[in-house]
Amino acid sequence: MKIKDLKPQLIWRYFDEITQVPRPSKKEEKIRAYLLDFADKHHLAARTDAIGNVLISKPATPGCEGKPGVVLQSHMDMVCEKNADVAHDFEKDPIETYIDGEWVRARGTTLGADNGIGMAAALAVLASDDLVHPAIEALFTVDEETGLTGAFNMEEGFITGKYLLNLDSEDEAEVFIGCAGGIDTTSTFTYTAVPFPAGHVALRISVSKLQGGHSGSDINAGRGNANKILSRFLCSCLAKYDMQLCAIDGGNLRNAIPREAWAIIAVPADSKEAVRVDLNIFQSVVESELADTDPAVTVALSSCDAPAECIDKKTAVALLRALYACPHGVIGMSRDMPGLVETSTNLASVKMKENHTIVVATSQRSSVESLKRDIAGQVENLFALAGAVPTHSDGYPGWKPNLKSLLLDVAVKAYEELYGITPAVKAIHAGLECGLFLTKNPDLHMISFGPTLRGVHSPDEKMHIPAVEKFWNHLTLILKKLAQ
Repeated sequence: MKIKDLKPQLIWRYFDEITQVPRPSKKEEKIRAYLLDFADKHHLAARTDAIGNVLISKPATPGCEGKPGVVLQSHMDMVCEKNADVAHDFEKDPIETYIDGEWVRARGTTLGADNGIGMAAALAVLASDDLVHPAIEALFTVDEETGLTGAFNMEEGFITGKYLLNLDSEDEAEVFIGCAGGIDTTSTFTYTAVPFPAGHVALRISVSKLQGGHSGSDINAGRGNANKILSRFLCSCLAKYDMQLCAIDGGNLRNAIPREAWAIIAVPADSKEAVRVDLNIFQSVVESELADTDPAVTVALSSCDAPAECIDKKTAVALLRALYACPHGVIGMSRDMPGLVETSTNLASVKMKENHTIVVATSQRSSVESLKRDIAGQVENLFALAGAVPTHSDGYPGWKPNLKSLLLDVAVKAYEELYGITPAVKAIHAGLECGLFLTKNPDLHMISFGPTLRGVHSPDEKMHIPAVEKFWNHLTLILKKLAQ
């Protein structure tokens, strides 16, 4: 069976079509064209704002024209992560999906259910001729994953609905009414290239087979961070051997916990075997520490060709010590909502760039604006002490819960009517676009919900098939109730 044959057929049909359209962040041209073509085929009004967001409008069901309008919101882009041994071009190749029991997965890449399933749900509503609903505005934003760019720059007055349903959450039977704000901190080291030292050999140290995951929703899972593990071992080598750092690379995206990292080091030829012994011991230690969260973690050593140059020792030492000391993970828990992470930080990536620079990217989140700035300040000062030049992104606001929202009441009662249980009402430690919509439309009533996803932002991403039907039923009943 193919995913387009799953039930409810309409939402799965559109999700299947979406997986065939490349849509990396900041490169949404093909998916935008697909959406506009959809609107044209269904004779629906569509427009695009200056930043590239798309809005497709559908009139209310006859007799429901006087009810407040509803915005169905999702984002076009997807996180493009793949396993190292997988040949896949996210700018050209479709996602290869398959069914694994009750789950839909992708072969070696992210699935893109975040937020392809939200887009598919909105398109299914637009295409349906048997639903009861108020006037619908389907809002598809660009570049959510790398900076909430579409939401930040959405034109004033682009949406007019009173209610906004964000279709970008990942747990069925849960309704989200708040999210964390975030800010990125980038720290740039400048180094001097020095010749590869005589009498030394080159070794490649790699960390791989970690789960990774979303730097917000998965940060409390205690999963390993490849950059932290790598810098930990390299700092131990600094203390024992005449080690030079030649190259380093780890992680990819600011909002993904890094799964892989590697470095090339130079050590005296007579220290090679000692380093190998140290690494074998370290591998056992890391395996033991991460047995519950990352049982497949691998720390490996191999000989490699000596590069012509290394990073000067002063900069290398400062970089590795800063990476080792840099905080990662949960910083504080919410006192208002038990079990909710309040503040966290992710040591996301380490990349060597042109002009002899090394860029370290981190991402900080908090539901408390002052604490978001505080943890960003801690990271900034740490890297400044190490001699790097830190800068911050503009950041984005959190979304303060409104427990008295009429929309929330409707959503909870709809779920109770369908399934006989009360859905959990929660806030999420991840960045949603809702906070930005609220700054532009202060009177909006908003909720966020979606089917069950696991492993988002990693090649382990999967979507629970039965949850999609429950999500669809919930969405359509909410729309019906808002039309009454």
